[in-house]
Amino acid sequence: MLTRSIVLAVSAHALLASGPARADEGMWLPNALPAADLKAKHGFEATPALLERLQKSAVRFSTGGSGSIVSRDGLVMTNHHVGSDMLAKLSTPERDLLVTGFLAKDRGEELKCPDLELNALWSIEDVTDRVVAAAAAAKDTAAAGEARRREITRIEDESEKATGLKSQVVTLWQGGRHHLYRYRTWRDVRLVFAPETAIAFFGGDADNFEFPRYDLDCCFFRIYEDGKPLAPEHFLAWDADGAKDGELVFTWGHPGSTNRLYTADHVAFMRDVEEPMGLRRLWRNEVKLGTFSGRGAEEARIAREDLFGTQNGRKSSQGLLDALQDPALVGAKRAEEEALLKRLAGKPEAKEFEEGRRLVRESLAAWKRLAPDYMAFERRMRGGALAGIARTLVRMKAEDAKPSADRLPEFADANRASLEARLYSPAPIYPQLEIERMASMLSGLAEERGLDDPLVARLLAGKSPRTRATELVRGTKLADVAARRAPDPADPMIAFMASVDAEARAARQAWEDQVDAPQELGYGKIAAARFAAFGDSVYPDATFTLRMSYGTVKGWTSADGTEVPAFTTIGGTFARAKARAGDPAFELPASWIAAQPKLAADVPFNFASTNDIIGGNSGSPVVDADGEVVGLVFDGNLDSLAGDVVYDVTRNRAVSVDARAIIEAMRTVYGAQSLAAELAGAAR
Repeated sequence: MLTRSIVLAVSAHALLASGPARADEGMWLPNALPAADLKAKHGFEATPALLERLQKSAVRFSTGGSGSIVSRDGLVMTNHHVGSDMLAKLSTPERDLLVTGFLAKDRGEELKCPDLELNALWSIEDVTDRVVAAAAAAKDTAAAGEARRREITRIEDESEKATGLKSQVVTLWQGGRHHLYRYRTWRDVRLVFAPETAIAFFGGDADNFEFPRYDLDCCFFRIYEDGKPLAPEHFLAWDADGAKDGELVFTWGHPGSTNRLYTADHVAFMRDVEEPMGLRRLWRNEVKLGTFSGRGAEEARIAREDLFGTQNGRKSSQGLLDALQDPALVGAKRAEEEALLKRLAGKPEAKEFEEGRRLVRESLAAWKRLAPDYMAFERRMRGGALAGIARTLVRMKAEDAKPSADRLPEFADANRASLEARLYSPAPIYPQLEIERMASMLSGLAEERGLDDPLVARLLAGKSPRTRATELVRGTKLADVAARRAPDPADPMIAFMASVDAEARAARQAWEDQVDAPQELGYGKIAAARFAAFGDSVYPDATFTLRMSYGTVKGWTSADGTEVPAFTTIGGTFARAKARAGDPAFELPASWIAAQPKLAADVPFNFASTNDIIGGNSGSPVVDADGEVVGLVFDGNLDSLAGDVVYDVTRNRAVSVDARAIIEAMRTVYGAQSLAAELAGAAR
């Protein structure tokens, strides 16, 4: 848990709501790197060739998370917890890869992943003027929002047709800029190596977001193209010497979402409304999934990924809420806003900033008013994979009858291939878990809205939540891919989702018109004011797109005065296991116990650095000044949980697996000599 003293330290000097970045802070755009700061602070200057290699070696996982191409044969490195969704889908009751781990002895044994897509950023184009111009004649804020959405779809469709590259318009600075990102995309991706979860997540929930850590949180895939391993244009070399204390290091990854540029009003709203609401749902889901998992070994296996994700989200959300509940945080944000207004006094941008804050406040009032229906009809009406498939089929039929620019964005032509890859995935679906998910969704609606609510009564059809869920899951045929390709409107799950689609669409439209549109317009005005005051020294909030962060390998002094060293060692893993003997979360796998006499105990295992990261950065490579891999990001410490809104260089740390530990484990524990040689062969 974040202590009060930690949060006050963050609040006092690390907020960046209106000012330029400080210390090693920042999630920088690949086309707007802080070159001057890097040279001034660290004496570092990157060549265009190095930056291109780093950009085009980084990949984004469709399942969420980051990775990098690390060999001339298309080998991709990421975290075990990023790859675990694929491990679960490739597992059976007889062969649970999350328990046993996996190693392909040759290329023929590599396992094809059912619905995994990897994207590498290939080019960026600023399309702000076109998006803004499309909304210039709109009669009101809602119409402007709709005009922007249509124009963005047109831009994406045109780009995809012209280039053949996956195209996505990214809104930056909460609406201040719009950039067109083009990606190379691969969908033939195969599993190569993964250790056991017992060592990849050693320490379990108890050690999650903690340090010291002792986790081999790595996983390797391979990209195939035309049935052969990819021969990439760019890949990262491997530094056999690993990271050094005090060394300048970089991460190139895809941080999911931050809200550091939110107004003080918006941060207060997060504190009082959004985060508590989300946290209550996470606690509820964690209890439900924990109860289901306790029914038996098979239930625990099939729910493991859902439960882990929920626990991780709950701990992260609680850490953020603890930070938000320090009054000094919002107070400091308000003070910075007033300082910005003084800086802009007499300039038209000051009025723009005030107007932007007003629009944001209006959007938050609409959020509270619209949230009950929007959350019920649109956001939470997903009770499992089958319900999600049914909703996609219902909407796809309606959306396909429209021109691409008029569709919901996820059904536009530019997104079609990715949508179909997910929709027609052969990944296994487990009826017992689907019943649990659907029953939990229905009972949650009943708890929030009451059993006599018209929506709840209609969806339950006179039955209890569990009875209704069982009826729907057992009655649908959508677990069969063939049934999805030729959907039957009478299928009970399809009919169920169709029965609420009109209300869901109306709730979504109201949300987009009254929450999203005014926020984008308001933050666009606020961004213009910040640009006027600070130029491009203010980086945009994270958007699950490629960013660079830089920092140094460094420990810290904890709130109680304890010095925390930057590195742990492989030998320390066994000491930690002995100290926590009897706790299942600290039980080492048999492979590690057998290999202990041969393992080099002094090899660095995990390390901490000041790199500015957030969820979504998991799997990012850590590279040195030569662009060579020295580590693999997999977590942050407890102090990093406030990173959604603030960054504090004194204690905020990224946690990574050292490159030396990965090679040592491959060679000594797993007998993966050829894989280790492939990585070593990538050295330049």
